[in-house]
Amino acid sequence: MAHLLGAEALHLEYPTRIVFDSVTLGIDEGDRIGIVGRNGDGKSSLLGMLSGSIEPQSGRVTRRGGVRFGVLAQRDDLDPSATALHAIVGDRDEHEWAGDARIRDVMTGLASDIPWEARIDALSGGQRRRVALAALLIEDWDLIALDEPTNHLDVEGIAWLAGHLRTRWGANAGALVVITHDRWFLDEVCTKTWEVHDREVEPFEGGYAAYVLQRVERDRILAATEAKRQNMMRKELAWLRRGAPARTAKPKFRIDAANALIADVPPARDPIQLQRMAVARLGKDVVDLLDVGVSFGDREILKKITWRIGPGERTGILGANGSGKSTLLNLITGALEPTTGRVKRGKTVRLGLLDQQFSQLAEIRSDRVREVLAREKTTFAIDGKDHTPAQLLERLGFAREHLSARVDDLSGGQKRRLQLLMLLLSEPNVIALDEPTNDVDSDMLAAMEDLLDSWPGTLLVVSHDRYLLERVTDQQYAILDGTLRHVPGGVDEYLQLRAAQDARPSKAQSAPEKQGLGGSEKRAAEKELSSIERRLEKVAASVARVHDKMAAHDQGDIDGLRQLNDDLRALTDENDSLEERWLELGEQLD
Repeated sequence: MAHLLGAEALHLEYPTRIVFDSVTLGIDEGDRIGIVGRNGDGKSSLLGMLSGSIEPQSGRVTRRGGVRFGVLAQRDDLDPSATALHAIVGDRDEHEWAGDARIRDVMTGLASDIPWEARIDALSGGQRRRVALAALLIEDWDLIALDEPTNHLDVEGIAWLAGHLRTRWGANAGALVVITHDRWFLDEVCTKTWEVHDREVEPFEGGYAAYVLQRVERDRILAATEAKRQNMMRKELAWLRRGAPARTAKPKFRIDAANALIADVPPARDPIQLQRMAVARLGKDVVDLLDVGVSFGDREILKKITWRIGPGERTGILGANGSGKSTLLNLITGALEPTTGRVKRGKTVRLGLLDQQFSQLAEIRSDRVREVLAREKTTFAIDGKDHTPAQLLERLGFAREHLSARVDDLSGGQKRRLQLLMLLLSEPNVIALDEPTNDVDSDMLAAMEDLLDSWPGTLLVVSHDRYLLERVTDQQYAILDGTLRHVPGGVDEYLQLRAAQDARPSKAQSAPEKQGLGGSEKRAAEKELSSIERRLEKVAASVARVHDKMAAHDQGDIDGLRQLNDDLRALTDENDSLEERWLELGEQLD
């Protein structure tokens, strides 16, 4: 494989600290490299030195002659007055770019919903980011460097980008260097991992799963100083090996070594025990959405949603950008009232919301972190052990010196950690997380997941981070065309549904006018609808009885609790099927 780029003895420092000290590395054709590390350790600075936008104090970066190097930085340099179309295709004639299959694929994958004649300065941050990414990917490059390319992309966009990068070059052609906290994306795309830490860049073979194994081995050697990180990463590895076998089948690392490392590591969480505790804290009534709809003016966002959220459920919510995920969370938390239908909340429900805007920190922005913690409760129980707020903050990656910082001076990642800590300290029994991975590095994500594993309550997560959804939730729902649908197959099933949805012809363009039901068909549909409504009432009563049995059951009888849990899931699945059919019949009768 031909050498593309080399870096020798790079040294970079700022007035307050040394970032890198004598870093030497190289990039060859065929390399697919993911860069990981804590926020602030120098990932973007490393990419800047490799691309030439940052000059090191010493050392040098050399490229093979004629190498075409494309870079997507965190900030774009798009012309604010240009149109979206011109920013992507430049001065190419329409027949030129429209006739190029690769350009069409990129524009369909990233910019199909962006108004092409809109000026760049009129686009949202997410749209502008996708335009910049599309403008980069339509060009020919030998080496591409991407800094957080999945920011502002939804699950479909991330899946498209992963597929594009996997097939963009042949097996031993081209090279990719990418910084991302999206661990699913790292495993899908990368065959090498560089960890940036302690002024150096440490290479690992394989994507994120392989990196976790090798890092656990390294941490075992440094057990005295790395005990806390070791335990967390061993738990992460246990989940990777037990919960997602398909992910660890690709990297070529030693399976026997992985099994030996996790032999004494318990599962990430005990769902039976957590559900029993959740029922005890919440009772059987949590939040019921009953035939709920939300409209803003003439635009209908959500329609006819019926969803009964049970105690201890851990649910991920999927959907494209703008589909109504945050609206759904706002309905559940009471921040928004439905246009139609009603939302019923249990008397014992205490809701906690982690939103994207850091609203929980607005009133304390001028306070110091230690002042904020001093106003909170003195201890918080996790895994049966009491932790002080300061200990929890340390567990979430805060250094002791951060305790003296003002909240408004914290970085985005630090604010997210403090926001999560305050949410947990308020002791809610229902938590809703709206894009919790924004501004958070992979170590912090592992720490967040570790805390959520032992949290006994109902958990609702909206995120485009596929890894997080699969890691902390036990089921997924998707918002499709304003309706809520259970997707037992998780993200893969959702992507299939969205692909089928996109493949259907537009109703406005090609679908025939909806024909009303005939007299006999209408009577049959009304009869089935009435039967379904009676069965739904019986299923709801059965669910309530199972919840009562779980609350009163002997907690030592694990087999009995497991059987009750299986009964509950069977009833929930039946309820979902009945509701889906009820909605279909309702649409036919409208």
